[in-house]
Amino acid sequence: MSDFTQVEVFWLEKRIENRIRFGRIVEDQKIDRHRRVLSFAPGSIFAFVRWTSNDFGTVISRVDILRAVASGQRCSTVPYVKPGGEILLRLSGWPKVERVLQIVDAIEALGINPADVAPEHWHHIHNRLSVNENPRSYTKARHQAWLHRQRVMR
Repeated sequence: MSDFTQVEVFWLEKRIENRIRFGRIVEDQKIDRHRRVLSFAPGSIFAFVRWTSNDFGTVISRVDILRAVASGQRCSTVPYVKPGGEILLRLSGWPKVERVLQIVDAIEALGINPADVAPEHWHHIHNRLSVNENPRSYTKARHQAWLHRQRVMR
């Protein structure tokens, strides 16, 4: 049993796409030309985006931002994620998924890797978007405060 969290990503043109938006991949195993299994170390944060469509358009859009768990830790089950993960953000519906992707882009524009963002910020975004409110922006000052808090807590 691996201590890594494994995510199956899948792509079938114009039908299904399961992909990682950000995260530090420690292993990448190719299954076939449409599928791969990506692994994440315990404690690492990653975004998993899924959508499915049929002849009439998109039927499922979902984004999950998860923290990988160590073997034996409590976790929530998420499709295509083994054993599961700690859910920091979970939203569905294209308008909310698109908004999360825009937020991720804005964080990257600051020169910050979204995998390094304070987990509480992902909770905040989840809570605010769930009730159709605008979340606070993540800033370099917030990020520096988070990094300082991590150093102090060690």
